Amino acid sequence: MTAVQGRFGRMLRYALALSLIGAPVAAACRADVAELRGDWGKARFAVEVADDDAERAQGLMHREKMARGAGMLFVYPEPRAASFWMRNTLIPLDMIFLDRTGTVQKVHVNARPLDETPIAGGDDILLVLEINGGLSEVYGIAPGTELRHPDVPQDAAAWPCPPE
Repeated sequence: MTAVQGRFGRMLRYALALSLIGAPVAAACRADVAELRGDWGKARFAVEVADDDAERAQGLMHREKMARGAGMLFVYPEPRAASFWMRNTLIPLDMIFLDRTGTVQKVHVNARPLDETPIAGGDDILLVLEINGGLSEVYGIAPGTELRHPDVPQDAAAWPCPPE
């Protein structure tokens, strides 16, 4: 394979991944899909939900890769001060900290694998979405971006699930 063919193949895979992730957002909310919107557009990620102590403690540790359109959504029973670290986490991650309305309060870009330095997300955090490192900058995910997911309290949601 020539260098041009290799570069073309990488560009094609990148374009395909972007088209799949940026595909039109489904109407119904699903637990395995996190949808984000902002002035930059919309994106969706296939997510695993970590909603108990054991799942939140394990997180994405020991994984050697994660699909580009995938992530993990950490859900707490009540808003709280949230802090993460990268112990035993082998891939760079973006950490997106959200309040009870599903509004992004803070984004930490490219958390370093295996780093045990605490990453504070702020107070009154109900959810944390982890995606592959650098994707939040690719999309423009920033404070003010809204999440639609059934674990966002619908009575307070900035972007509520549609009625069924």
